[in-house]
Amino acid sequence: MENFEKETIAAIATALSDSGIGIVRISGENAIYIVDSIFRSASGKKILTKVQSHTIHYGYIVDKDENIIDEVMTSVMKAPKSYTMEDTVEINCHGGVLVMQKVLETVLQAGARLAEPGEFTKRAFLNGRIDLSRAEAVIDVIHSQNEYALSSSVSQLKGRLSDKIRSLREDILYQIAFIESALDDPEHISLEGYPEQLSVKVKKFEKQIEKLLETADNGRLMKEGISTVIVGKPNAGKSSLLNMLLGEDRAIVTEIAGTTRDALHETINLHGISLNMIDTAGIHETQDIVEKIGVERAKKYAVKADMILYVVDASGNLDEDDRNIISLLEGKKAIILLNKSDLENRISEELLRETLAKVLKHTEGIRILRTSTIDPSSENSGMEELEETIRNMFFEGELKHNNELVITNLRHKEALQDALNSLQLVERSIEDGMPEDFYSIDLTSAYASLGKIIGEEVDEDVVNEIFSKFCMGK
Repeated sequence: MENFEKETIAAIATALSDSGIGIVRISGENAIYIVDSIFRSASGKKILTKVQSHTIHYGYIVDKDENIIDEVMTSVMKAPKSYTMEDTVEINCHGGVLVMQKVLETVLQAGARLAEPGEFTKRAFLNGRIDLSRAEAVIDVIHSQNEYALSSSVSQLKGRLSDKIRSLREDILYQIAFIESALDDPEHISLEGYPEQLSVKVKKFEKQIEKLLETADNGRLMKEGISTVIVGKPNAGKSSLLNMLLGEDRAIVTEIAGTTRDALHETINLHGISLNMIDTAGIHETQDIVEKIGVERAKKYAVKADMILYVVDASGNLDEDDRNIISLLEGKKAIILLNKSDLENRISEELLRETLAKVLKHTEGIRILRTSTIDPSSENSGMEELEETIRNMFFEGELKHNNELVITNLRHKEALQDALNSLQLVERSIEDGMPEDFYSIDLTSAYASLGKIIGEEVDEDVVNEIFSKFCMGK
């Protein structure tokens, strides 16, 4: 990795908007000296280079002409007990955009350089305070959209994933070392019966990795949200459903069919579950060119969705348009909402299930609920049942109280899969009676793949790509 020891970096660490407090963060070998040159204590006698670590000091930031820029509180944290393990100073100034920029500009003029995105956390990683999985958890905490994603990210930030991966690697490394030692010194270390013993251990490693991989799909949904597409015929109540879930009139609702001609995108936090909602145009046969485009888009969104909410006007009749929509549910997790339950219903759940059986090969992932979008507070709205159904459909209803380690990062998933593939090759070599050095090659490959997760077997380009996604002052 690049040499950064001589450089001192600085950036605004809080949002660049008017607020009560703003923080300018400085880190590096000369951080305290640089801030000392522009800081004046209230008494005019305090020297920051001589104060104790982890203390905070009241005073002013001044420019080169000794003009006061702002009244501040300055925190001093000396290496190695800081976020970056370097000398670090945080200037707590007033939160106006202009004043924060002026303070940062003064720090840069005094000798620091502007930090790159994520460079503070990158230094924490390169200095060995955190590994790469914990560094990635930092940005996941910042971007968490729901309580589940936040809980999982905090768990990884505390090192639960790191501990698991390190333990696995230690066990694999022990087997590699044993094989290499035996091959180097066959007179004193026997490999007789070892393939059978190794097979048992490899299967144990595989089960541990498979258990982590099984959480990856739920992890993605926790982190990114469930891609949810609302489909149905015109005027079935799709937009009313979206408005009810949002708690506001986001989509236009009228008695005129075909009001929604393009897709509306909204994110809804449904008691901790993030739904990335897409309200689509009513799907039906139409000669209107614009409406046709909307219908085709609706179908494309449905194909890519994690979940489909199919809204059916229960007061109407099932027709060919409904059968076309039902065909989109093949192989999907879907909830059919028999809407307008407050009106006289012509479509029963039994009739709907008969139609599903005629159109689809598999209907296991489909649930049917009754809803009414007239009054969201009504017991007959069906919203509580809808929420519970989504929770059970994706997370088996246990996510909130589940302390299981969850994989939320695609890079981690790929590394785990590579490690599993390598271990399966070891098992195959054992079954085929291959020489022991073949075991060592694939065990080493598994060891390296797991190392990518914590940053011990990773290219500099990958590290740079990861930290480029951070904000400037983190």
